[in-house]
Amino acid sequence: MEINYVIDTFFSIFTMVLIILMVPGFAMLEAGLVRTKNVTSVLTVNVMIYALASMSFLLIGYTYAFGGWDHQDSINKYAFFLFQMAFVGKVVNIMSGGVSERSRILPLALFTIVVGAFLYPTIVNITWGANFLSGTVLDISAMHDLAGSTVIHSTGGWALLAAILIMGPRRGRYKKSGAIQAIPASSIPLVTLGAFLLWIGWFGFNGGSVGAISSRENADAVALTIMNTNTAGLAGAITGWLLTYFRYKKFDITMILNGALGGLVAITAGPDLYDIYTPILIGAIGGTLVVLFVPLFDKLRMDDPVGALSVHLVNGIWGTLAVGIFTSDVSLMTQLKGVVVVGAIVFPLAYVIIFTINKFFSLRAADDEQQEGIDYVECGMEAYPEFKRSI
Repeated sequence: MEINYVIDTFFSIFTMVLIILMVPGFAMLEAGLVRTKNVTSVLTVNVMIYALASMSFLLIGYTYAFGGWDHQDSINKYAFFLFQMAFVGKVVNIMSGGVSERSRILPLALFTIVVGAFLYPTIVNITWGANFLSGTVLDISAMHDLAGSTVIHSTGGWALLAAILIMGPRRGRYKKSGAIQAIPASSIPLVTLGAFLLWIGWFGFNGGSVGAISSRENADAVALTIMNTNTAGLAGAITGWLLTYFRYKKFDITMILNGALGGLVAITAGPDLYDIYTPILIGAIGGTLVVLFVPLFDKLRMDDPVGALSVHLVNGIWGTLAVGIFTSDVSLMTQLKGVVVVGAIVFPLAYVIIFTINKFFSLRAADDEQQEGIDYVECGMEAYPEFKRSI
């Protein structure tokens, strides 16, 4: 019916707008977690990612992922494109945040173009899209990943892992003695604002992925999906709060917020499938994984200023497997196969792409440039010029 077409088209556009709120969400979160001398560069990268990833997806990636523009007729094709386009930059946001404070802007821009045109669309193709692996032993289209615990979050996490291995840590992060040098965040209010913008955007991220709202059945599915999404975030935040106090006798707001984000990532694969209580457990485990893995990655000397590996890679894997554990409709082996195939594709491809770009345009800023600050070196302006800059 025409009214269903109109309502579902509006729903897709509205949820796309919520997802775009995650652009300033990532920007504020990352800007708050880095030092003042690197804030402008982080904001520049976030704006660049949205523009370049979206344009690359428009010109090349979307057709590659879905096989063309006329593959569905339940909503307007441009609304469907906009909703899918809203996702693509998030993959690079995950990677760029994790290499903050030592990455140059131009190489990140080149990587963003490749992700928007090729890397991310490849994963969409074999999961939500045209599926060039159909009928092969590697076909993972049966994996249930409603809004991208694996397709988006672990894809970005695998790319970040490759980047960290190639780039190494920030200058001075790890001492020769093995000690870890604490690098405090520049603005806790910005971190909090960014995390809550991401949280709000997640309602469009997951709710919009149901695909329609014009029937009673679809409206019920959207409401359940959004409720379960929020519940997992709440459980992740509470768990992060309790565990950090238990371990350190301090209330660490950054860990609490990352716990919430971990819960949100974890629920993203299957919020449409659970009852209203299961997300409490899934989100609590997600928050626990963040608290455990952030210090673990530091012990492995894998420098991740925003905790993206723990939030997105670890919980992207956990959330996808949770569908197989807590539902009877999808098998755990199906979910595990999806996780393995995506990781086996993304990590080596990302490593080769980043390694190649790094050969021509050094991705890592030199130690003296890191000391000066990426803002001054790369952007020629600082976010807080009247403040005394941190070392």
